[in-house]
Amino acid sequence: MNLSVPVRELSVAVIRPESTRRRRALRRFDKELANRNYKAAHSQLKQLLNKPGGLIGFASAKLVPKNIPAMNTQQLCMVDSILSSIKYSINFDPLSDDQHEAGHFLVGYLVGVIPRSYEVPSVEDITQNKFAQGNVRFLGFEFIKEETRAKISSQTLNKFLCVILGGLAAEHLVFGYSELLHSDVQKLDRVLRLLCFNENEAESLVRWAVLTTLSLLSHHQEALSRLAEAMASRRSIGYCIDVIESTL
Repeated sequence: MNLSVPVRELSVAVIRPESTRRRRALRRFDKELANRNYKAAHSQLKQLLNKPGGLIGFASAKLVPKNIPAMNTQQLCMVDSILSSIKYSINFDPLSDDQHEAGHFLVGYLVGVIPRSYEVPSVEDITQNKFAQGNVRFLGFEFIKEETRAKISSQTLNKFLCVILGGLAAEHLVFGYSELLHSDVQKLDRVLRLLCFNENEAESLVRWAVLTTLSLLSHHQEALSRLAEAMASRRSIGYCIDVIESTL
């Protein structure tokens, strides 16, 4: 008779020392953000770059060349669908807001723009049919509220275009469609008009930004999903960054 008792294997998560150091540093980063010490927060984040257990995702994105390469049919359909949504935006559904705001946050982080705060509608707001607009605010995009074009470099403009389209692209990837937030289109249109781009130039820039943003998000769908969950739970900026880094 075999009296041996089968041993059940347990999977235990191992927390690496590098991850612990990163999380401690990100908690200090959160404190600086909470105190509105944005320069100190930026400095805190930069100290984590290129170090063991530091940040590997921040500003790691490789943007698509402006002379857009050949795309397959699926990519073309997705790009055309998003461009159509920009032209014919409709009312925004709060149920998709987590993914939408996570798209902004993730794209911003990947192209090297630091999120400083965010808002997403609560479950109570949604169940009670209250409209609460979500948003993500970034350091370095203050020009959106200014009436000057001199301070906007081409590099900053490229990042802005990708970030502002991040929410829309995230919805298309997750749901196959988007109920676009009007303010995103208004900001996009306002900045392009401010810089005096004609219609053809603006469309070419937006098409490039859509393709770049889709490429970034399609390569980081796990990060997008986990980030949306963290943002829905009102986690801190530092916690959200750690969530992204943990998927890379």
